[in-house]
Amino acid sequence: MIATAFNKEVEILLQSITSPTTVCAENPIAVMQRCEVKYILDPAQMNLLKKALNGRMEPDQFGRTSIASLYYDTPDYRLIRASMEKPAFKEKLRLRSYGRATETSPVFLELKRKALGTVYKRRIRTTVGRAARFVRGEENELDGSQIGRELISFRNYYENLLPSFLIIYDRTAYVEVGGDLRLTIDEAPRYRARDLDLTRPMDGTPLLGEGFCLLELKVQSAMPLWLANVLSESRIYKTSFSKCGEAFRQELTKTYLQLNARRPEAWPHRTLERTYHHV
Repeated sequence: MIATAFNKEVEILLQSITSPTTVCAENPIAVMQRCEVKYILDPAQMNLLKKALNGRMEPDQFGRTSIASLYYDTPDYRLIRASMEKPAFKEKLRLRSYGRATETSPVFLELKRKALGTVYKRRIRTTVGRAARFVRGEENELDGSQIGRELISFRNYYENLLPSFLIIYDRTAYVEVGGDLRLTIDEAPRYRARDLDLTRPMDGTPLLGEGFCLLELKVQSAMPLWLANVLSESRIYKTSFSKCGEAFRQELTKTYLQLNARRPEAWPHRTLERTYHHV
């Protein structure tokens, strides 16, 4: 009974997410629906993959682009904590900039949802200042569209949303020649938990080891056989990785170490060391 009720709720939600939306020419990718699969690559695997893409996929018209996304959350990090539990449905709100933003450059306020393995993105073009006023509740109208109403509903439901993490990376997107496959390679992923401003320099703390990158496959249907073979031969395996989740984990670890540095007796290995020397 509970599972049936849950599935019905998800079905209703998906119908609302995928409802027809008018997309203006200034913001051609206002609605996105696809499956995303993630992989973490070491430098050798990344080189093998890039060689295998020759003749099959090519960089899109934007080439290598630095992307910054400002994630919003409640004061108790309700959204990221829920996401890390890997539920069947999760959602998040972020403000994305392609390149370092200015006060007047276009940025995108985006509502990202994942339901039963499928990712749905809804976004509106705006500016840094206007987005900040909207999230704070000082402005209640973005563009009067269905997406705008969904953003208002999200903001009002969670209440008191605040900037939580700034995620930055250098992305190269590849598109399949004559197909709908799209993949992205995010190099030097990094984050900041302070100085959360898209107009500031795009530096931060690394999320992965030196030279490692994140590969994301974005498909509408099945993965082509040639790509499956490339991944298998290169020993590139599917993983579960969230940039924002990793940033949250690193910040928790820092806080734990800082607190316990003031209480040496709380360190388990030091307790074991004292026990060993007494034997």
